[in-house]
Amino acid sequence: MVLLSRNSGAADSTSPKLPYVSTRPTMPNRQAIALISEHGDPAAEIGKEEAGGQNVYVRQVGEALAKLGWQVDMFTRKVRVDDATIVQHSPHCRTIRLIAGPQEFVPRDQLFEHMPAFVEAFQKYQAQYNYPLIHTNYWMSAWVGLEVKKTHNVQLIHTYHSLGAIKYQAVQNCPAIGHTRLQVEQQILEQANCIVATSPQEQESLRSLVSHLGHIEVIPCGTDIETFQAIPKMAARSHLGFQPHDQIVLYVGRFDQRKGIETLVRACGQLKENANLKLVIVGGSDPTQSDGQERLRIEAIVEELGLSKQTIFAGRVGHDRLPLYYTAADVCVIPSHYEPFGLVAIEAMACGTPVVASAVGGLKFSIIPEETGLLVPPQDVEAFAKAIERVLRNDLWARKLRRQASERVQRNFSWSGVAAQLSDLYRRALAQSIAHEMLVMVGQSSYASRTSALPTSALPTSALPTSALPALTKVS
Repeated sequence: MVLLSRNSGAADSTSPKLPYVSTRPTMPNRQAIALISEHGDPAAEIGKEEAGGQNVYVRQVGEALAKLGWQVDMFTRKVRVDDATIVQHSPHCRTIRLIAGPQEFVPRDQLFEHMPAFVEAFQKYQAQYNYPLIHTNYWMSAWVGLEVKKTHNVQLIHTYHSLGAIKYQAVQNCPAIGHTRLQVEQQILEQANCIVATSPQEQESLRSLVSHLGHIEVIPCGTDIETFQAIPKMAARSHLGFQPHDQIVLYVGRFDQRKGIETLVRACGQLKENANLKLVIVGGSDPTQSDGQERLRIEAIVEELGLSKQTIFAGRVGHDRLPLYYTAADVCVIPSHYEPFGLVAIEAMACGTPVVASAVGGLKFSIIPEETGLLVPPQDVEAFAKAIERVLRNDLWARKLRRQASERVQRNFSWSGVAAQLSDLYRRALAQSIAHEMLVMVGQSSYASRTSALPTSALPTSALPTSALPALTKVS
């Protein structure tokens, strides 16, 4: 059951007041919770600088949780003066943009200095609505959650989205903020009530690279299976202006060197003798930002390899049109150096499109080799070329991959299913918080009555031993 507001009228005046419940007068019978995504604005247009999988995850999870009975407030940093402070997505789900530093885009590596201001802005909402549970996303949001936990007895849940311990292995020069990030990522694992890993592979990385302490549960990412679904391939091609004989290799994502677009382009360079080959790159960019510079670099490689006539830069594409691109494609390629999960993979698979991807992170969980696609070593141009060619040449096998890919997503990766698992986790965490509070109250009352005659020096430092506190079950 959803925890009731004190003002809901559902309990009589003699009922004990439960701790940490919402006092929101306009939202009776709904428990308010906070999702924090400091740089990944849930209301942002996907595909812009710093707008990608995390934005989708938080927005979709928030809306799905609202359908399950929660009041969901999603907090992010305001990056433009003209942006609305509050965006109402549904009656019980909204994005709240907090002012923390200049109201302009700030690269992630320079954003941490503004997090104290983010905490201060969030505390004003916490004082008003008393969120008993906070689900943070990415390491800077984790720091915010840890700061809030110092002054409020909240249940803290965290999803990493990426790990510094893995990211910094692949770069020559670790940024100045790197040491702080690694410390926070360890601290949140050890001090949060629960970590949500999006794949067993991420869970293994956390244990081997971050800490053996802390509680972890594996709950995957999802996709909107009503939007991303198989539609007639030729109809999609006709709508987008592609020819029936085109052999379309698709990339969807941000322009970022870590996304491995160069690997894909060079792999297609080895296949350019195929006159029907079309490389379609979907993703927005801003000429004034780093993604715009990466696009220019990729365009130069395309020209260098003589692929200009076979390559289409489709730009930013809305989620309403993305299924057309996925369905029209013969294969979707995800050449990332690392992906904790890989939302693009399951979006493509949901549309019945085989996937060729780097054998890294959560991609090894979402893709079943030889059944829904192929996995190859990251940054291996020749391996990607061979895998792409294999899918393009074997039409009968590719059709089998299409069917099995769609079925796997339908069974395992719907947002409603993901939200149901998160909702169950939240309820258990809140129930344990209430049980803990009640145990402490009973223990203190009982101990006080038994020791009232004892001198002060005889009292222990805690009325309830730590071993008596309930804990989330660790999932291995």
